[in-house]
Amino acid sequence: MTTLYLFGSAAPPVFDIAEVIKAGQGRGWDVCLGLTPAAAHWLEADLLTLEELTGHPVRSEYKVPGEPDAWPKADVILVAPATFNTVNEWALGLTSKFVVGVVAEGIGKGIPTVVMPCVNASYVRHRAFDRSVAELREMGVTVLYGEGGFVPNEPGERRPYPWGLALDEVEAIVGARP
Repeated sequence: MTTLYLFGSAAPPVFDIAEVIKAGQGRGWDVCLGLTPAAAHWLEADLLTLEELTGHPVRSEYKVPGEPDAWPKADVILVAPATFNTVNEWALGLTSKFVVGVVAEGIGKGIPTVVMPCVNASYVRHRAFDRSVAELREMGVTVLYGEGGFVPNEPGERRPYPWGLALDEVEAIVGARP
């Protein structure tokens, strides 16, 4: 069975994460959920339900050194939704957050990783964002941004988040496994 680490940041699509977990499980994946601290706060009332759904603890903090890992090893990582902050921290190697630390290390371990941002058009006008996207791509991360991926909306504008694109990309990388 393929183990997917699904990592979410504090952007509105994170509220759909239970359905995304179910969709991943429907594709035959063992899904482990990690959240940025802000996303964990947003989903605080649902964390136990999400743990029951995945069969694994929901993680948003680093474990204590020497403590056994609560999750199986990842076959693939999906970071979605990924905020402006998460994308920039990751590209710069700023790993104070568990989610960013795992994906930064995942690059070095050769774990296939997909990221789909969720940022508005005002954020992407900041030069750091394009540099960060380019840096992640150069490190081998599949970035679903722009045509064929996430297209930023204007601030306050709501469009459906293209979760299906992200799941399809993960499936293309690891294939459907029973």
